[in-house]
Amino acid sequence: MAELEHLREDWDRALAVVAHPDDMEYGAGAAVARWNGQGKTVVYCMVTSGEAGIDGMEPETCRPLREQEQLEACAAVGVETCDFLRQPDGILEYGVPLRRLIAAEVRRHRPDIVITGNFRETYGGRNLNQADHIAVGRATVDAVRDAGNRWIFPEQLTEGLETWGGVREVWAGGSPEATHGVDITDSFDAGVASLVAHRAYIEGLGWQDWDPEEWLESMARQEGRRLGVPLAASFEVFPMGWGE
Repeated sequence: MAELEHLREDWDRALAVVAHPDDMEYGAGAAVARWNGQGKTVVYCMVTSGEAGIDGMEPETCRPLREQEQLEACAAVGVETCDFLRQPDGILEYGVPLRRLIAAEVRRHRPDIVITGNFRETYGGRNLNQADHIAVGRATVDAVRDAGNRWIFPEQLTEGLETWGGVREVWAGGSPEATHGVDITDSFDAGVASLVAHRAYIEGLGWQDWDPEEWLESMARQEGRRLGVPLAASFEVFPMGWGE
């Protein structure tokens, strides 16, 4: 596999927009712990609350549980703000309504970098990606551009928000097209703790003998070899400025 370039770290604020609680925890959480440890600010936005994610639990019971687990995961990596948009889990659709919601988040938090999950069709093989991931990732890239245009969703500008065109790049974690990476060797344990916080969800998956630390480490070591460090998280980078 091709070598990875180091992600830029000359920024102060990032907004992570993903479909479900736990989506940030499969590798990207350790990177967030690194950045928060540098004094940066990373805000999370969960488009759904993952309420359809546990087969043996009714959605109305599952929703608050998964939100609480996500807050515990945030605490493990130093994230102090997590917005829940509470859109319907499992049936998200790419389109203007989703772009509008995410553009408002970008305008509200005014990040330098926006992080999302892999929104390619697969994870690099025959394992198909989940529809919510694809919808949110695509909408996030478009919403970043929408947020800087005062003629798109102008009603938001009368609700106390202002346009924001300051996002330099969008980073998609875990993409099979990843070109960049970040060293998570020193923050790996915090990333593991953030995944372990999703106890009910992991138990609901029914994966017998699945070890979160072992699973995360196997991925991080593979990406670390590409970056030239012991452990790394990888991202596909989408520049938002013309000519970059």
